[in-house]
Amino acid sequence: MEANTQATGSAAGRLSVLAAQRIVLDHVAPAASETVRLEASLGRVLAEEVRANRDQPPYDVSAMDGFALRAGDLAAIPATLVVVEDIKAGDRPTKTVGPGQCVRIMTGAPIPAGADAVIRVEDTHTLADGRVEISTRVAPGNDIRPRGENMRTGEIVLTPGTEITPGVIGLLATVKRAQVDVVRRPRVAILSTGDELEGLDEPFDPEKIPNSNSYALMAQLQALGIEPVLLGIARDDPEDLARHLKAGLEHDVLLVSGGSSVGVHDFVRPMLATLNVEMHFWRVEMRPGHPVAFGTRNGTLVFGLPGNPVSSMVCFEQFVAPALRRRLGHPRLFRRTATARLTHALGNRPGRTEFVRVVLAPDSAGGLTASSTGNQSSGVLRSMAVANALLVLPASGAQLTAGEMVTVQLLDGTSYQHEPGFEETA
Repeated sequence: MEANTQATGSAAGRLSVLAAQRIVLDHVAPAASETVRLEASLGRVLAEEVRANRDQPPYDVSAMDGFALRAGDLAAIPATLVVVEDIKAGDRPTKTVGPGQCVRIMTGAPIPAGADAVIRVEDTHTLADGRVEISTRVAPGNDIRPRGENMRTGEIVLTPGTEITPGVIGLLATVKRAQVDVVRRPRVAILSTGDELEGLDEPFDPEKIPNSNSYALMAQLQALGIEPVLLGIARDDPEDLARHLKAGLEHDVLLVSGGSSVGVHDFVRPMLATLNVEMHFWRVEMRPGHPVAFGTRNGTLVFGLPGNPVSSMVCFEQFVAPALRRRLGHPRLFRRTATARLTHALGNRPGRTEFVRVVLAPDSAGGLTASSTGNQSSGVLRSMAVANALLVLPASGAQLTAGEMVTVQLLDGTSYQHEPGFEETA
């Protein structure tokens, strides 16, 4: 009952990052499907099986510009053949290729009856009398794409769970799917909390803290293909907070930044309990991001993210992004990991898995090096602006020396993998 213990904030249970990820994912299933136009499907996930509606190509076609001929006519080299027809893509052959004959043919054009091979134009010499001289032998089937090479009528060409990439869109267009069924994108709301925050459109006040979290989280969501709803700032007033939270709970996912810690004015968790949100954990043994919380209500996922901007973004990568990718139907949920060589000594206090902002660079041996961005305070948002990876320091408190190999999560690019890809002990 680790989750229930953590939900009360008790120190009796110490929840690891990997255990917290499992709890989150246990409460997530792919969303229902919706139908979209093919032009709007890039990055979505298929929710249906797609079958071929024709043989493709529909007949044997030439793979090259050249001459279609009978391979047996090239037994004696050089051979001279009579050109009896020109065939381009879209034409239909009108003649059968007989002994000593060939046809000039373009890439994609149908192979005429009688021919069983194609020789490339660069391996031939055209003569002035309508004949062509060939000095290279070819085997039957040379440079011919057989009927159905790409797909056969009724064959399954795409399965549910396939991410729609440019290549997949090309395949869908091939089978004439102007509309496709995809997993519905979740409706996600973002709420920041705290009297100390200054909204982006509010007058400048040097004593306020800019509301950067809402927009950093917005961008992280947009990178997943989701356009969130920004609910603004809820002030440290129970009525104002309740009003904002009720609006957020009308969505599939609610991200609440700040107010989930243990201060006397941190009202978020008590108010969520009042609104019948079941909390599954609060606090995870990680740095930054220790006070992260997760709960559900009637299928809505609720994430209480720390108010410190780096903590909020790191928790998004570890918990929110995998949950949303599962909701979107993706089989690969976690940021891709790699190994890199540390350029300097680095240590971690024992007890919590630490995610260090680093910059990766290529080394002379074809691998990667990892260098800290510097100050690792959870309030130094500039470090996330320059980092392209998170270095995972195990909770064992191991001290690393320069030159050691370390595990990093890649933040640049869109590659994901099936498993988290890191260990929490060493």
